[in-house]
Amino acid sequence: MKIYVIGDSISIGYGPFLRQYLDGVITYSRKEGEAEALLNLDKPQGANGGDSSMVLAFLKASAKTKSIEADLLLLNCGLHDMRRDPESRALQVPLDKYEQNLRSIISVVKEMRTTLVWIRTTPCDEKIHNKPGMKFHRFAADCAAYNAAADRVMSEAGVPAIDLFTFTRNLGPDLFRDHVHFHEHVCQKQAAFIAGWLDCRKSNRNK
Repeated sequence: MKIYVIGDSISIGYGPFLRQYLDGVITYSRKEGEAEALLNLDKPQGANGGDSSMVLAFLKASAKTKSIEADLLLLNCGLHDMRRDPESRALQVPLDKYEQNLRSIISVVKEMRTTLVWIRTTPCDEKIHNKPGMKFHRFAADCAAYNAAADRVMSEAGVPAIDLFTFTRNLGPDLFRDHVHFHEHVCQKQAAFIAGWLDCRKSNRNK
């Protein structure tokens, strides 16, 4: 089985561990440009998929070139969408537009030779995140709203979901190494959780 990952900087954190855990069992690949993405994890470039509008544009281009070859397409977007301007409070991608983008993403993926798997957006702690000098803010209420919208869209379309939000939240305190990214030991656990889900999926396919 082959998987392809498109996600934001959270997926870049757990990605190397996921690749390691799947070695020899499931073929792992992802949106390219990890070195570029690591230059600034808050800037969506390279392997960092960015917000839902950016992911949709990338998938449309990939569908035309047929550049993604995978059985499962593991996808997440949300943390960039829910960014708020500290002064105007405007969202980077408003919730209704986010939902519209997700529906369009589902339509595009249906044209590709792959099956979509949604990964729920990980938690954010506004007390940690929204410190003085941050160029953008995030709020737990927005994270809940965007996850709820994605849950609804994916459920209606019959898209399976990996609940990385609940898994990560239940790991306890001291999750974050900065404003939104996780300590290495958390990334390892996230990768193990996803690998376990994929292994069950693979086992069920082989029955």
